[in-house]
Amino acid sequence: MSQSALSKRPADVAGVARRAGPTTGERLARAAEQSWRPLALLLAALVVWWAIAAAELIEAYLVPSPGATLDVLTSKAGYLWQHTWVTTYETLLGFAIAVVVGVLAAVVMVYSSTVERTLYPILLFAQVVPKIAIAPLFVVWLGFGIAPKILIAVLIAFFPVVISMVTGLKAVDPEMLQLSATMGAKPWQTFVKIRFPASLPHLFSGLKVAVTLAVTGAVVGEFVGANEGLGYVILQANGNLDTPMLFAGLLVMSLIGVVLFVVVEIAEKLLLPWHASRRDTSATTTF
Repeated sequence: MSQSALSKRPADVAGVARRAGPTTGERLARAAEQSWRPLALLLAALVVWWAIAAAELIEAYLVPSPGATLDVLTSKAGYLWQHTWVTTYETLLGFAIAVVVGVLAAVVMVYSSTVERTLYPILLFAQVVPKIAIAPLFVVWLGFGIAPKILIAVLIAFFPVVISMVTGLKAVDPEMLQLSATMGAKPWQTFVKIRFPASLPHLFSGLKVAVTLAVTGAVVGEFVGANEGLGYVILQANGNLDTPMLFAGLLVMSLIGVVLFVVVEIAEKLLLPWHASRRDTSATTTF
């Protein structure tokens, strides 16, 4: 075959047709197909919530009506936004630190069995210790500032990141590693070209879990000692029996987790369009 034929893309060679991507209409239809079920479930839950409040089956100070919660969300929007930003900042910073440290720890563990055997039991022990139990210690050590909240978010989000990254790095086909060694590739070249790209699908699975846990970690830290953040809002509302504000804080906190999950999933789609998980109609895909 001539050099010019080799330089052509597959779609440019005679007899090979380029497969057209989905049109805008097809993308919208797919999004509607994947979205109507969770939206219908949320609507049903909202109807049940409204029916319980309207029928006064439960006292209003225990379960407020959707209207009362919505009124708080609109009338106290500035107050909620101020505290939402604090929690979001703590979450993002804790998540970013957990990703960097978790990926580095996973790489070291994969390339050193001694480090893995030493570090893995410690990580497991740290994971099973309830963070709410040790959060007061962080407040004593680090004060009432932002540091304890970020540290708890890091500790909660770290484990899914490091475990998924270790799994991804170990899941590489051994024949690919043998082939790269046979062709004279250096260890860092093998890592950059083979190991790391192959580990990304596993890593993103861990990131989607970790980013939602980071929200929980930040709020847990705010429960223990804080004067701002959604955890502080929820704690104050609970103490004052202000259930509309309590429900509003819970809804906003949940929304933060959902938005961050979708952001990570969009990043996965952009970075891994080639992976099989992005080409099917998996129920875990939100768009």
